[in-house]
Amino acid sequence: MPVQTSYPGVYVEEIPSGVHNIVGVTTATTAFVDFFPQGPMGVPTQVSNYTEFVTLFGGLDVRSEASYGVMQYYLNGGQTAWIVRVASGTPATAQVLLDAASPAQPTLLVQAKSPGVWGESLQVGIDYNTRPLGDVRFNLVVRRLDSITNPTKVIVSEIFRNLSMNTTDSLYAVDLVNNASQLIQLTDEGLGDLPNATAPDVIATVADPTSTDFLQVHDPSHPASDGGTADYPDGRPDATAIQAGVDTLARIDPYIFNILCLPAVANFGKPSVPDTASIAATYQYATSFCQTHRAFMIVDIPASITGLSNSDPSGIMSWVNVLETNGYTPSSYAAIYFPRLVIPDPLNQMRPRNVPVSGTMAGIYSATDSSRGVWKAPAGIGAGVGGASLATIMNDADSGSINPFGINGLRNFPTYGNVVWGARTMRGADQMADEWAYIPVRRTANYIEESLFEGLKWVVFEPNDYRLWSQIRLNVTSFMQTLFQQGAFQGASAQSAYFVKCDGETTTQTDINSGVVNVLVGFAPLKPAEFVVIQIQQMAGQTS
Repeated sequence: MPVQTSYPGVYVEEIPSGVHNIVGVTTATTAFVDFFPQGPMGVPTQVSNYTEFVTLFGGLDVRSEASYGVMQYYLNGGQTAWIVRVASGTPATAQVLLDAASPAQPTLLVQAKSPGVWGESLQVGIDYNTRPLGDVRFNLVVRRLDSITNPTKVIVSEIFRNLSMNTTDSLYAVDLVNNASQLIQLTDEGLGDLPNATAPDVIATVADPTSTDFLQVHDPSHPASDGGTADYPDGRPDATAIQAGVDTLARIDPYIFNILCLPAVANFGKPSVPDTASIAATYQYATSFCQTHRAFMIVDIPASITGLSNSDPSGIMSWVNVLETNGYTPSSYAAIYFPRLVIPDPLNQMRPRNVPVSGTMAGIYSATDSSRGVWKAPAGIGAGVGGASLATIMNDADSGSINPFGINGLRNFPTYGNVVWGARTMRGADQMADEWAYIPVRRTANYIEESLFEGLKWVVFEPNDYRLWSQIRLNVTSFMQTLFQQGAFQGASAQSAYFVKCDGETTTQTDINSGVVNVLVGFAPLKPAEFVVIQIQQMAGQTS
């Protein structure tokens, strides 16, 4: 506001610059949609590290390809992830009903925090060893065992002391436990003041597994307590479940995801006969979703795809052709890699397990973005594959046979080990001659688009005239100049690297009348050097 002058002298007034800084968005936040043994069902949940993933979703599970993918993601440099737990059916929730001490009426329903048979490994115990003695209070202990057949190994336990069933009490059991427990949820049945004791005291409950009650699913004989169906009895998701899980990622605003991994899709069908129609339909759906949300998908291949041939059904090129025949349209918003990986399985005495590559590659994308920027191809001798070996070893000729078709190879080299040796999108086939052939070009464009989308929201409802256009140009130019200085574009000068146009030519009077302002932004992308050609010439001997 204007300075109010009252005495002769110098006055200082700060004037707003009119610059609204555009902050770059994240580039490698990865979403995993799959079956997990525990955790919120159908709700995107953000995790920051593998330990947090284990706590919330149960860690590795032999039925869950994504559980191994998340482990590989963090092992290879991943940072933030969104986890969406899905199942092919409706999972049951393990529970136990605790009766009142007197009279024997239901008073407290104890349920596992999330659906699934994992809840059957939970035990709850009650005692009255409270302070002060004689008060109508109780202690509650919850334990999670390694399995219900090994009750001596406690994975985690929780103890809640001096609880009350009085709804006005500050230690009301339902409110306190439901807000604090990572294992259970309570429901007050309203038919008693005090649940019946199951142990002499809470310490004895921790030490003595016979003094607690196990939680069980509603019907212990129900074969689908983990969310299974007749076709997928162990709870593994089908195409419908995966697509529904992908849809939930539209509701994480104001957060975003940048990379999508669907490892379970590669397992559709039988191990030797993949259900390519379902795989193609799911990948097509997910790719379109990524395009809408300016994200990028890493396509996984079935374990039966072990060769290269275009005529052999087990060949990667043949499988990609079948994928397209079944309705999948190659997109610059997706990339595919060959071969799959082999890792030591902690759940099977460290024996080899063949796994999809998407989680590993997402981690490598994240590590490359952090160290070099999203405009650097996540490939080369610096893009090492950690914690895994290659299911198929390729030589130069093998790599040369798939690269022209937009299939990225994983290679093994002496000294460097296993590395990523391709940086093309699924529009990267030579015959397509597509301008979005390279992964870093597409992902850089996604980054710029999303950053401008978020950074220009202040423009909405502003007066649409030359003053607004000038501010927009200033804001966007400042953002693009920063990227240019970081080496994100080709060109020795800013003029040859990018341009920003927002004026009376881009926004006509008709646009103004329609409430539209148009901003035109262009950039010269960096493209990876795939082929290094060295020319050597012998110099004829010369006499001095």
